Amino acid sequence: MTNTPVNSRNLVLEMLLSNAKGEKSHIVLKNTLDQHPDLEKQERAFITRLFEGTIERKIELDYIINQVSKIKTKKMKLVILSILRMSVYQLKYMDSVPEFAVCNEAVKLAKKRGFYNLKGFVNGVLRNVIKQMDTMEYPSEETMALSIQYSIPQWILELWIRDYGREQTKKCLESLYETKKTTVRIQKSKRNSGETEAAFYERIKEALKNDDVIVEETILPFVIRISGYDSLNRLKVFQQGLICVQDLSSVLVGVLANPQKNSQVIDVCAAPGGKSLCVADFMDGTGMVEARDLTEKKVSLIQENIKRCDIRNIKTKVFDATQPDYTMRETADLVIADLPCSGLGVIANKSDIKYNVSVQQIQELATLQREILQVVSEMVKPGGKLVFSTCTVNRLENDENAKWIQEKLGLCPVSIQEEIPKELLNGKTVTNQIQIFPGEFGMDGFFISVFEKPAKER
Repeated sequence: MTNTPVNSRNLVLEMLLSNAKGEKSHIVLKNTLDQHPDLEKQERAFITRLFEGTIERKIELDYIINQVSKIKTKKMKLVILSILRMSVYQLKYMDSVPEFAVCNEAVKLAKKRGFYNLKGFVNGVLRNVIKQMDTMEYPSEETMALSIQYSIPQWILELWIRDYGREQTKKCLESLYETKKTTVRIQKSKRNSGETEAAFYERIKEALKNDDVIVEETILPFVIRISGYDSLNRLKVFQQGLICVQDLSSVLVGVLANPQKNSQVIDVCAAPGGKSLCVADFMDGTGMVEARDLTEKKVSLIQENIKRCDIRNIKTKVFDATQPDYTMRETADLVIADLPCSGLGVIANKSDIKYNVSVQQIQELATLQREILQVVSEMVKPGGKLVFSTCTVNRLENDENAKWIQEKLGLCPVSIQEEIPKELLNGKTVTNQIQIFPGEFGMDGFFISVFEKPAKER
């Protein structure tokens, strides 16, 4: 926390360098804004957009720089490359920033970082970008052009086109750059005695509007999208634990799990706890949800949310989901396995995922998922349910592993047709699983499947 005036562009440069060293972009952003609580709303918005946008568009920005610079991006010092990337982003995507200001501030940053001898280079590259921006041509080959236009690695495009077709792939790409809004779930169980759910939802929406928050409906009445606020922590309904940040896709995991009151539930990879809280809320204070994760740090994130929301029918445990827990064998009415995955469904919110994942990692993750599923399926009681989900979009981790559950673990598919909102189905028939693509009704990309362990014969 500091009251010292902040140079926004220098702060963004520091954030980009932290991200380049391996820190996740959404964590870098959160930590930076938390460390500077006195930033004005407009300044916070500028920092957020410039940081996220520079990472989102990195492939395109590098392409543009390489078209006008004799020294290619691969040979540039990281500080200079980061200054150029964030400057080109401003020139191409932030019309409100004057061109001369972008160039001047970039030169100042180079000097501030000790690169006096490269200030002319930085200025020259940016002046060339300004001259050539409107006439610059992209590759004629479609997949390569899409890769640059949407700044997504070509192998991911080829994977999606192979698995889901070119038209669906383009829809996914377009959704990555739609205006981001925060999706929140209203805690049903927090309504007053005698208050209907509909009246409670309206009360929450009005409270948000009174805080000058823009509220939008979704396909679920207890899930809304909010925007226009300065800081989530300053919203009264958030402070009071009446709303939880949770994407609509993630909420659907709880909806399709359809937990009954008094159920015993185990969420095996629960951090930061959205699905655990959601299921506990659906059970209206009855039963018990045990939210587990691998480390104390991850479990502490769940505990923070439990405390803020004051949910009583939930507890936490540090536990490795790959290790058998013989004390819980066949005790759970419901096991939620939202497992580690490549995250290709959430790159709109976590842009650096697309640069850090690989085909080999996807294969390794699919194997890890099977290892965990083998173990956690043992905790499901006969007649109980297993919900397997991921926040990714590829058949190896999703469809293939759902098929494996049925064939190798002997669990039976449970129809989810009646539980899915009709708008999302759009006339389609589903079995026990659904692939949600990025951008569908403003949702993250997600895969959800539901299984039941057969009851034992007497």
